[in-house]
This record gives sequence, C-alpha cells and structure tokens, in this order.
Amino acid sequence: MKIAILSANAKLYSTKRLLEAARVQGHEAVVVDHQKCQVVIENDRPAVLYQNQVLEGIDAIIPRIGASVTDYGCAIVRQFEMMKVFTTAKSQAIGRARNKLRSLQILSKAGVGLPKTVMANHPKDVKQLIELVGGPPVVIKLLEGTQGIGVVLAETAKAAKSTIEAFTGLKQNVLVQEYIAESKGTDVRAFVVGNQVVGVMQRQGPEGEFRSNLHRGGKAVAIDLTPDIEQTALGAARALGLRVAGVDMLLSNRGPLVMEVNSSPGLEGIEKATGRDIATDIIHYVEEKIRADETDMVGV
Repeated sequence: MKIAILSANAKLYSTKRLLEAARVQGHEAVVVDHQKCQVVIENDRPAVLYQNQVLEGIDAIIPRIGASVTDYGCAIVRQFEMMKVFTTAKSQAIGRARNKLRSLQILSKAGVGLPKTVMANHPKDVKQLIELVGGPPVVIKLLEGTQGIGVVLAETAKAAKSTIEAFTGLKQNVLVQEYIAESKGTDVRAFVVGNQVVGVMQRQGPEGEFRSNLHRGGKAVAIDLTPDIEQTALGAARALGLRVAGVDMLLSNRGPLVMEVNSSPGLEGIEKATGRDIATDIIHYVEEKIRADETDMVGV
C-alpha cells in the first residue's frame, strides 16, 4: 500500500513518526507538501500534481494540514477524495473542526457537553455577553486562534469589556466562554482513532498560565480513560466526521466539556505521556479501512 502524508514539514515529530510507522508495517510511504501541490480539474480525470509530476498509485492519505493553510489544504484533500483515495480526515470534517463557531454548533446539536458560549460581533452590550456565560472570569477566544494563541482569560468585567472591544475593533469575531474554575488550569486530550480512544493525557499549564497547551510550556501526564471521557470524545469526533482526532476537554462538575476538536492532533505529547505507539494505531486503522473497502468492492 502507498500512503501519502500531507505535511508542510517533513521534520516534524508527527510526520516522521507516521512515515516510520507506515514503513515498519511494510508500506511505501511518502511526505507530500500540500502547499506545493496543484489541482488538475478535467472531466472525469481529477489529478494532483506535485513536483511537476502527477501523483499516481496513492492508496491513502493522512492529512496534517496547518491552520494557516486550511482552505488550500482542504482543496487538496478534496481532490484526493474525488480520485477515490482514502483519507483519515475528510476535507469537510477538517473545515468543520477549524471553524470554532461551526464546530461548537455541530457539537451542541449532537448533545456533546460544552462550556456555555456566546459569539461577539461588534456587540453593543458587552455586559450582557459576560452575564450570559455566568459573569467574570470569562475566557475570550478569537475564532481563528490555534495552540492557545488568541485566547485570553479576563478576570473582571472591566477586563473582559476591554478585551472584547479591542478584538472587535480590529474586525475580529470572538467567542466568550464561561470559565471552568474546577478544572484548575488543566485540560484533557483524548486521542481518537476510528471508533476507539487510544490514549488520554492531562495537560497542566505552567505556573500563572491558565492555558495548558504543550506549545506554551504545559506538562502532560497519562490518565485513565473513564466512561465519561470516552463517550464525550467519541461523540465529538463522530459529530464532526473525524476519523482521527484530538478532543480537548475540561473536566467540570457536570462532566467533560469539549473545548475543541483538533483534526491534525500532534503525536509527540500523547505518545510520550502514554508510552503508546499511536502512529502505528493510525496506520493499522488505514489498513483496516482499505481492506474493508476492497472487500466491499469484491462483493459488488
């Protein structure tokens, strides 16, 4: 089987691990920079060009699409879908997950636990927005922020008002969310592959930092998978249509609350925290789906 890992940086831990795992399992694996791909649109003959050559013989792709190139990355994934190539993350699912408001709307409809959230778009009454999520402190997020960037904890109503007005003054839409005090600066990431949670870690932000992202100096430790965490993570990934996902949750007094679902979750933190070879889990999942598809074709 030939697997293409769509990644803009072949040196990244996740990209290298997936490449290694695929090759160990006996597959041909290549890294394809989706930013340098071209789409060829022709009647009944969709194709992807890379390094001046048509990509042929690809059985599956594993998208690792950066947030800054979501639209173009999704276009490349969509082209592979038109070519009947299996993908661990469909273009529509990636787009849904990257749009914070849209993803929360989908998760809410699916009955997944969420922090109380309101959207601000040049609000006339900031005070009402703050009150709607239970008053200060509140968490204020840019719709386009990633890895903790564009996320602010406002301790007071005055600070929240100033932050919201500053963001909206820059023509930025923001989400205002309730602050889950009982999480105590920690969150949980559950890593979903197919219909299984293959690893769970708890992340703790550095002293004085409420954001627990590992990119911002957070620490991670493995924790046990509980039924509540498993149900919430699988439900969130399923609702957004993601086959491989990192589901970030806060553990609240009313159960796990989903903050975000990552369509290109990093492997380094979760593998080091849990000691599990999650890259191989992903490759096994690809193998399983390809075999199932081949069996279905034989039965037609």
